[in-house]
Amino acid sequence: MDPATRVHEAFLRRVKDGDLPDVTGRAADAGLGADDLLALFRAQVTSRQLDRVARVLQSKGQGFYTIGSSGHEGNAAIAHALRVSDPAFLHYRDAAFQIARAGQVPGQTPLWDMLLSFTASSDDPTSGGRHKVLGSKALNIPPQTSTIASHLPKAVGAAFAIGMSRRMPPEVAEWPADSVVMCSFGDASLNHSTAQGALNTAGWTTYQGTPLPLLFVCEDNGIGISVKTPKGWVADSLKSRAGVAYFTCDGLDIVDTYRTAKDAADWVRKRRRPAVLHMTCVRLYGHAGADVEASYRPKDEIAGQEANDPLIHSAARLIAEGVADAQGVLDIYTGIWAETEALAEMAVSRPKLGDAAQVAASLIPPKRDVPRLNGPDPALRAEMFGAADMRALDDPQPMNKLLNLGLADLMLETPSLVMAGEDVGKKGGVYGITKGLQARFGPGRVIDTLLDEQSILGLSIGMAQQGFIPMPEIQFLAYLHNAEDQLRGEAATLPFFSNGQYANPMVLRIAGLGYQRGFGGHFHNDNSLAVLRDIPGIVIGCPSTGADAVAMHRAAVRMAREDGRVVVMVEPIALYPMRDLLAEGDGGWLTHYPDQGIEIAPGDLGIHGDGADLAIVTYGNGHYLSRQAQARLADQGVNARVIDLRWLAPLDPAAIMAAVEGCARVLIVDECRRSGSQSEALMALMLEHGRPDARRVTAEDCFIATGPAYAATLPSADGILAAAKEICA
Repeated sequence: MDPATRVHEAFLRRVKDGDLPDVTGRAADAGLGADDLLALFRAQVTSRQLDRVARVLQSKGQGFYTIGSSGHEGNAAIAHALRVSDPAFLHYRDAAFQIARAGQVPGQTPLWDMLLSFTASSDDPTSGGRHKVLGSKALNIPPQTSTIASHLPKAVGAAFAIGMSRRMPPEVAEWPADSVVMCSFGDASLNHSTAQGALNTAGWTTYQGTPLPLLFVCEDNGIGISVKTPKGWVADSLKSRAGVAYFTCDGLDIVDTYRTAKDAADWVRKRRRPAVLHMTCVRLYGHAGADVEASYRPKDEIAGQEANDPLIHSAARLIAEGVADAQGVLDIYTGIWAETEALAEMAVSRPKLGDAAQVAASLIPPKRDVPRLNGPDPALRAEMFGAADMRALDDPQPMNKLLNLGLADLMLETPSLVMAGEDVGKKGGVYGITKGLQARFGPGRVIDTLLDEQSILGLSIGMAQQGFIPMPEIQFLAYLHNAEDQLRGEAATLPFFSNGQYANPMVLRIAGLGYQRGFGGHFHNDNSLAVLRDIPGIVIGCPSTGADAVAMHRAAVRMAREDGRVVVMVEPIALYPMRDLLAEGDGGWLTHYPDQGIEIAPGDLGIHGDGADLAIVTYGNGHYLSRQAQARLADQGVNARVIDLRWLAPLDPAAIMAAVEGCARVLIVDECRRSGSQSEALMALMLEHGRPDARRVTAEDCFIATGPAYAATLPSADGILAAAKEICA
C-alpha cells in the first residue's frame, strides 16, 4: 500500500474507533475558541487532501508537483498567530499556513488556487502556470520555489526595511511599519551556509541596536530527504544564536503551536528583535512522490511517524473539547476530499502556457506607478557639495571622482535610494567611490554591513520589496560568486514566479575586471562576467569613462525605480583613476560631468571615430586599450572606429549591427576569458547577421597573476594592433 493511502485509511479507522492520543491543556487558555479550532482543522485537512490529489494527478500526467506538506500541518496555527499584513516567506511544506491565512481574508479560494498551481494552469493567480509555488499578493506571501534556505537573507532584509520604515518611510511601502516578517525553513536547510549566514546577520544586526522584527520558523521533522538530523542538533544550534531569542513548540499540537507562536510573534513585535520558533513535526509520505522512503528508513520508524499524524492529534483535540464528535470530524475530512476531487477535475481542463513568449512574459516586471524625478534641488545640491565639489563639476575628472559626485546627486534626487555594503560608509569604499556619502546622508542611507555577500544581496532584495531602491556594493567581482544565487535564484526569479506581482528593483555596483597593477591576483582581478550574463531578466552595464559612468548610473536608478529592474553595474577598477590615454599628462581619459537629465540607456552605444576600414567592438578596459590602438592604426593608414557597448545585457543586435555597418572588417576586443565571454555571443551575432569576417581578441583561459605579470593573460594595445593589422592586410 502506498504511504498516502496508508495514512489516509489509518486516519479514518482511528477516528472511527476512538484510537486517539491524549490531549493536554485547553484551547481556551491559549485564546482559541471552537470556531478557531474548526478553522485550523479545516486548513490542515485541506492541505492534506491537496497532497493526496497531487499524487493522483501526477499518476494521470495531469499534475506536476508532489513535494507535499503532510506532517507539517501544524504551521496553520502559526498563521493564526500572526497578522495577515505580516509578510511570510514560506518553506515549501507550508500549504496549511497559506490556507489558514486565506481563511482570515474574505473572498479567498486557496483550494482552487493551489489546484491551478498543481496542474500548471496559466490561470494560477500566483505564478501564472510557471511553477508550483506557495504565494499570494493578497495574503502578503511573496512566492518562493523549492527553497533551500535561499529566502532567509531577503527575509532579514525585509525585516530590516520594515524597521527602517518607521524613521524613513519608503516611496511605496509594501507592508505596515509595525509588521513582523516570518520566514520558515526545514531542519536540513538549517545546515546550509545561506541559513547560517542569515541567522548570523540577524544576530549581528541586533547587536548594533538596529530594529529587526523577524521571526524565523524552523520546521524540524528530523530528516532531510534521506539524511537524518542528529538528535538535539537543531535545538542546540538555535539556542546558541547570539541576539536571536529561542522558542519551541510541538507542531503536532495546534494549541501549543498557536500559544508559542503568538508569544514569539508578540515578543518580536514589541521588542523589534529577531526570534526563532523551533517547531517539531513529522514528515509523512517521504520527501516527494517519487521517493521510496522504505529504501532508507526502517519500517518501524516510518510507522512511528505515521502514528503521529498531526491530523489525528487535531481530531483528538476537537473531540476532547467537544467542538465536534467523531462523525463530525470524519464529515469534515471526507467533505473536503469530495470538494478537492471535484475542483481537481475542473482544474486540469484550465488553459496552460503554450509558447516561449507566454512563459517569458513575466521575466520583466511591469512598470511601477511612481512620479518621474527631475534632478536634485539646486540649492540643496550646492550646499551639500560645497565650493570644491562645485568647481569639480566644471573641470574634467577621472571616473572615481565623477562617479562619487554622480552617486551623491542620485542620493539627493532619490530619497528612497539606500546604499549598503562592506566599507561603503565611514571608509567610503575600497576605492573611495562612496567617500563622504555617509557623512552627507547618514548611516541609515549609507549602511556599513558585515562581511557577507549573501547577506548584502539579501538585505537589498528585502529592502526592495518594502519599497526602497537599494544600491548594494560587492567589493570585488570575485566576491560575487559565493552569493550569486541571491541574484539568480531570488532577485531575478521573483517577477517570473509571481507573474509580475512582485519585484525587487536594485542597482548592484561591483568593482571588477582586471589590469590592476601588481595587486591582488585573481581574487581582486576577476575577468569573468559569465556568472551574470546567463541570468534572465537582469541588466548589466559596464562604463569605461567617468561621464558614461554617471549617465549610466542615472539610467540604472531610473530603470530600478520606474521599471522594477535588477541592474548590475560592473565598474572597471583599473579605469577608476585613469587620466591619460596616449601619453603621460595628456588627460585624454578625463571627462566632464554630464548635465542633469543626460542618461545613457541600454542600446545607446558609444561610437568613437567614423573609420570604414575597421570596427572595433569592445567595452570596459577594452575600450581604453582599443582607443590607444585606434590612434596607432591611424598612423599606419588604417582608419578605425571604436564601438563601446556600454551595456552587456541585454545586447541590442540592431544597434550593434548599425554601428558596424559600412566597415570592411570587424574586430571584437573582450577582456574576459575566451571561453564564456561576451565575445562568443558577439561572434555569433556577427555570423547570424552576415558578418563572418569578424575576429576576436580575448583574455586567455587562465586566472590573473599578481606582480609584473598582472596583464600577461589579458588583451593589450599591442595585441589589438597586431590583430587589426592582420585582418586588414
